Amino acid sequence: MGSKKNPNKMNQKIFIKTFGCQMNEYDSNRIFDSVKKIGYEKTDNYEEANCYLLNTCHIRDKAKEKVYSEIGRVKKIFRSRKKPLVIIAGCVAQAENQEMLKREPYIDFVIGPQSYHKINDTILNYTKKKKKIEETEFDAVSKFKYLSKIKNEAGKVSSFLTIQEGCDKFCHFCVVPYTRGPEYSRPFKQILDEAKYLVDNGAKEIILLGQNVNAYDNLGYRLSDLILNIEKLPEIKRIRYTTSHPKDMTEDLIELYKTSKKLMPLVHLPVQSGSNKILKSMNRKHTIEEYLNIFDKLKEINPKIEFSSDFIIGYPGEEDKDFKDTFSLIENVKFINSYSFIFSPRPGTLAESLELIEKKISIERLEKIQNILFENQIQMNKSLQGKVIDVLVENLTDDKSKVFGRSEYMTSVIFNGKKNDIGKIVQVRIKDSNRNTLFGEVKTNSDQKVA
Repeated sequence: MGSKKNPNKMNQKIFIKTFGCQMNEYDSNRIFDSVKKIGYEKTDNYEEANCYLLNTCHIRDKAKEKVYSEIGRVKKIFRSRKKPLVIIAGCVAQAENQEMLKREPYIDFVIGPQSYHKINDTILNYTKKKKKIEETEFDAVSKFKYLSKIKNEAGKVSSFLTIQEGCDKFCHFCVVPYTRGPEYSRPFKQILDEAKYLVDNGAKEIILLGQNVNAYDNLGYRLSDLILNIEKLPEIKRIRYTTSHPKDMTEDLIELYKTSKKLMPLVHLPVQSGSNKILKSMNRKHTIEEYLNIFDKLKEINPKIEFSSDFIIGYPGEEDKDFKDTFSLIENVKFINSYSFIFSPRPGTLAESLELIEKKISIERLEKIQNILFENQIQMNKSLQGKVIDVLVENLTDDKSKVFGRSEYMTSVIFNGKKNDIGKIVQVRIKDSNRNTLFGEVKTNSDQKVA
């Protein structure tokens, strides 16, 4: 039966390139889990691909142009060989759909994030009819129902697991409600079943994903319920979640940091600005006072908790006082591992029509913000030098001479471990550091110093 679904009754090869967020990485893995069923093998060499799939992101500036640039590169590579099936997936596909097919005839079809359950049929239909196709309906229920029947073969020590998609917040700068649709929470049991399968495939850490992950709500089950149930899996050592919204940091989730043994002490909670005026203009639905209240509660529960965040600099209407408020917030909270960008308008959003502030001013402000954020990272990492920390080992380094893992705060750690350390939590004494990475050695029995 299966062979009838195979496009050419022989193995086809698919090359998948992923831009953007962790959810796109999760989606790319699930797309491959699906197309395997119709005879595709994954290749890392795009020159031998029968199918070239680009999973796109619409969050950053010039996202659309990056797609066309990438397609131009593919056209050159395949100029003297048989053209592959070219598929544009993800948020740019959702936002631009028919426009992309008109502008670039080399694209065979586009498919949005809520239509991945249709990808096999779409490929097979295109192979037969050679007719341009656009699949961009919002149908998260069907998507996850379909994907739940296909095993998640990620096979990584640290594995992503999407629990929620879409957004109802409508921040004025954000395109997500238009590219991912309204908030949808996957069925509770469906998520737990996938978590168990990830464990069977070697996962020791699960990172729960959602555009508004802490807005998860399925038949009364919240994010805290999911974490408590995943925590019961003995093989799971660590649990994380991203990306959350301050409005959805409920008391049950905050209280979980008191009792959970496996929830990591890094809270990624995007604030975007330190100015209430700008937050109101952004339609963020939270104030700085509310944000700091969450910070204070969590720090009181566990002083080891650290915060990371996202910042948009140079948002329309941002004056010197607003910028100084953001700078002061960073000084007070001492965020680590944060992301900061100059505002760039996204097509279709309310902020698209707002008057931009002078680019030179935005660049100067971003530089000041990044300097303090980077200094926070450097100081945090320096504070760990000479101490012993727990590291979850994920893989060997490229040259196979050392191992790579992550600290409780998601910081990269490279040390002198062995291949059989992969999947284990190893105690490592930190010897050196830079902004992004800690370097150390395995703690030995003769090492009597205590962290």
